[in-house]
Amino acid sequence: MKAHLQHPVFIKLSKLADETQTEVYVIGGFVRDIFLKRPSKDIDFLVIGNGIAFAEKAAKILRTNLSIFKNFGTAMLRYQDLEIEFVGARKESYRGDSRKPLVENGTLEDDQKRRDFTINAMALVINGKNFGELTDPFNGIKDLKDRLIRTPLNPIETFSDDPLRMMRAIRFAAQLNFLIHSEAYEAIKLNRERIHIVSKERITDELNKIILSPKPSIGFKYLFDTGLLHIIFPQMTHLYGVDVIDGKGHKDNFYHTLQVLDNIAENTDDLWLRWAAILHDIAKPATKRFDKQHGWTFHGHEEKGARMVPKIFAQLKLPLNEKMKFVQKLVQLHLRPIVLAQDIITDSALRRLLFEAGEAIDSLMVLCHADVTTKNEYKVKKYRQNFELVKQKLKDVEERDKIRNWQPPISGEDIMQIFNLKPGKEVGLIKNQIREAILDGEIKNNREEALKFMLKKGEELNIFPVNQSI
Repeated sequence: MKAHLQHPVFIKLSKLADETQTEVYVIGGFVRDIFLKRPSKDIDFLVIGNGIAFAEKAAKILRTNLSIFKNFGTAMLRYQDLEIEFVGARKESYRGDSRKPLVENGTLEDDQKRRDFTINAMALVINGKNFGELTDPFNGIKDLKDRLIRTPLNPIETFSDDPLRMMRAIRFAAQLNFLIHSEAYEAIKLNRERIHIVSKERITDELNKIILSPKPSIGFKYLFDTGLLHIIFPQMTHLYGVDVIDGKGHKDNFYHTLQVLDNIAENTDDLWLRWAAILHDIAKPATKRFDKQHGWTFHGHEEKGARMVPKIFAQLKLPLNEKMKFVQKLVQLHLRPIVLAQDIITDSALRRLLFEAGEAIDSLMVLCHADVTTKNEYKVKKYRQNFELVKQKLKDVEERDKIRNWQPPISGEDIMQIFNLKPGKEVGLIKNQIREAILDGEIKNNREEALKFMLKKGEELNIFPVNQSI
């Protein structure tokens, strides 16, 4: 393993460890990623003894600043392109009402036992005599080869002690496309209610990492099958299942949503676009109706879904800012390009879509592409050809009419000054009529035509200009 420890930081800290007669190891994710052949810029050094004292000496040698976190017994520094953390070896014990352990000094063996998974418990010696030697007491190397997530100790105790590890197990399974060991899987099911003692912020942080994994459905299927999803995000589980009446059924919207999420994950790493995929059909359970003539319908699920987005974001402690509004907009508009792709496309409909979507139009089209999950090859080809036609027409209309992020050529202030009006319904009425005329193609999107139209509408309302110099 010496070949993987050639960065100057290992050489310098190896020398320091020998000089201070301190036993030091590289442990955790950096070691795991060596065997997975994944680049890593985060290094955890495990010190047998006082980790902070060793870190202070390391910072002097490396000539860099050190951040110390006494409450956690850790210290951190940056060196070149690396982020390095130091911690003393610990052993832990837990109380039933908290995932925060009681910590005391321990041995290497104690520290490896407290690690979450075998693949994260491997350590490499950096002391000179045994430099690069692997210590792997729980067969993490074999679990890497078998693509398995397994705990070093009894998984029931491991997950009961720190229930966030259940989310982490699922997150690693999704990120690495590994299986969760059967005993660990059953332990998650058994301990799922313990997730209540974990903060919403920590849960959502792991959930977002699952969403950002190469194939997020792996994680969501584990979350659903273990019962964790029912606790942390119950609205999503309501999508599950198929109702059949008079021999007519609808698709399982839970698995459809996962397919849309996987589809979109192939095209973008944008977390919020992936959230839009998760939430695009979230209101289908609430809007589901059966009609003997038409079968199952979900009328208005896009509007109701958009109204649900702020509550779900608040519940999950996601940001209630422009990110939330972006997701809300995509949920609200996700059917519009699909409808356009099925009908004869009018410039008016395209202008309205551009006006409402604004800068989100490209993301909306990515979501709509991902929303085509039919197994019928002919339908897939037809839908996607139609989408390309819609995209081209959107581009043509935008180049001609400049509707994206549209600003009215006549403002409310202009209307008030020209007609000597105070703020009121007449101002809003004229402003809305100008907007509708532009979107319908009745007038062009420029000040000259908008001004003429405004004067005409004012005359119809018996309002006449006192100032036309604006």
